[in-house]
Amino acid sequence: MSATAKAIGIEEVQTAPRSPWQNAYVERFIGSVRRECLDHVIVLTAAGLRSIVKSYASYYTHSRTHLSLEKDSPEPRAVMPDGNGRVIALPQVGGLHHRYERRAA
Repeated sequence: MSATAKAIGIEEVQTAPRSPWQNAYVERFIGSVRRECLDHVIVLTAAGLRSIVKSYASYYTHSRTHLSLEKDSPEPRAVMPDGNGRVIALPQVGGLHHRYERRAA
């Protein structure tokens, strides 16, 4: 814990092991990483795991829709106008997921 946290009276509280209800936000993210990413790839090295999780975290923050955010991502995205142009798939997380955008013809 930092000196600043101690100075303003914040104390650290540790969660009990294997108690997902005590840290629901982290547990939800970990479950999403496992179900949507790690269940579909074979990880061979620690560096490979870090790379995959980093790529998935970027996808989760910038592209993945969240129902609680009215189907937007945590980093808001611009609405693509209906118009002329093809819809193209942009592969993310090594092609495991895709983001779709409209590109002018």
